[in-house]
Amino acid sequence: MLDAFYVVVNSFRMKESEPMLSELGALLVMLLLILLAAELFTNALEHLGEKLKISEGVTGSLFAAIGTALPETLVPLLAIFGGMKGGNARVAEEIGVGAILGAPLMLSTLSVCLMALFALKKRGVSGRLAPEKSGFVRDLNTFIAAFGLAAVAMFVPHEQPAVRATLSAGLVLLYFVYILATLRASAALVHGGHGTEAGDVMFLARLGLPGNGATIVAQLAGALALLVYGAYGFIAHVETTSKLIGVSALWLSLMIVPIATELPEKVNSILWIRKRKDTLAFGNITGAMVFQGTLLPAIGIALTPWVPQKEVFAGVALTLAGAAWLRWHAGRIKVWHLFVNGALYLGYLAITLG
Repeated sequence: MLDAFYVVVNSFRMKESEPMLSELGALLVMLLLILLAAELFTNALEHLGEKLKISEGVTGSLFAAIGTALPETLVPLLAIFGGMKGGNARVAEEIGVGAILGAPLMLSTLSVCLMALFALKKRGVSGRLAPEKSGFVRDLNTFIAAFGLAAVAMFVPHEQPAVRATLSAGLVLLYFVYILATLRASAALVHGGHGTEAGDVMFLARLGLPGNGATIVAQLAGALALLVYGAYGFIAHVETTSKLIGVSALWLSLMIVPIATELPEKVNSILWIRKRKDTLAFGNITGAMVFQGTLLPAIGIALTPWVPQKEVFAGVALTLAGAAWLRWHAGRIKVWHLFVNGALYLGYLAITLG
């Protein structure tokens, strides 16, 4: 950690300071773009959920989670398949595995802690956070089971491809079962008062366009395109900055890339938690965790070495600890509980940088 700090300091004293400042400026621009896109996305998604008369659980855990998970889904896929087509296979695999496992780590620790920070002022340290319990529990139960299975797969030798293939297929099947269960619960939740409600006028409608389904889809598509573009731009400049500093591909993919790719989820959930839409805020996080804890590890198990290196296994263990802590407090979550998840993230930093 100190070595990296000294490299950064020295870079500003030498000719490298100009490209470093340029990269930092580009990072800020991409961050602002992501913030704007997230505001447009959440606004349109609320109107879509209201129009379709679906529950906040479906809107947050499925629609928002899958939509905003696109950047971190594409990063490992592009890395793995890019390496297979003639690139540096080892580096590609490291980036792929790191991105697959780093995203759930970030969501289950740092992301929920950031929500607590933004809820702290209005609700206090002992304030209550109240996502709809059944969907919250379903998300976390599915994730813990899936990610636990992915962890077990790390210890299955490559000489047993049938076992690894079975575990990979089981993770895919688990996600489809989860989708069916979430959709099946929607009608009862809407009837019980957990239907999605739009709090603000749709942005495109403010420009004079009709507030119909086509306008909602247009705003969603535009916002999603901005999210993906902003996240990828952020990743590109983070990678360039990291090369100037000097870090490994695995550390980069575990620690830095997820910060960029998870920005949509973080920002969306912060916007919703500030509006006291706790089910949408948590569903966006936990739904993305399920998506990334099933389909992406299935790809990793099938196409990468998937072995328990120190940084990788520590990340898996702390991710499961963060998810288990949230599950333990389901139905009685307080703001301070989420700071424990933030402490787990700091613990991971201490392990990997120590």
